[in-house]
Amino acid sequence: MSDLMLKTAVATKVRVNGWKNTTVEAMQRRSGDKGQTAVEYLGIIAVVVAIVLAITGTNIGQTILTKIQAQIAKVAP
Repeated sequence: MSDLMLKTAVATKVRVNGWKNTTVEAMQRRSGDKGQTAVEYLGIIAVVVAIVLAITGTNIGQTILTKIQAQIAKVAP
C-alpha cells in the first residue's frame, strides 16, 4: 500500500470512529429520558379527580360559573 493510500485510510478510520463515538454518546444521553411514567400519570389523574370532586361537591363550582358568566356578559353585551 502506498503512503497516500495508507494516510487516507487512517484518516478515514479516525473520522468514522469519531463520528461513531459522538453518535453513540448522543444516543446514550437521550436514552436516560423516557418521559412520564405510569405513576406520574396516575398522580396527575388523581389531582384532576380531586379538583373535580371539590368543585362538584361544594358550592364553589356554581360560584366560579357565575363569575365567568358575569365576565363574559361584560365583554359581549
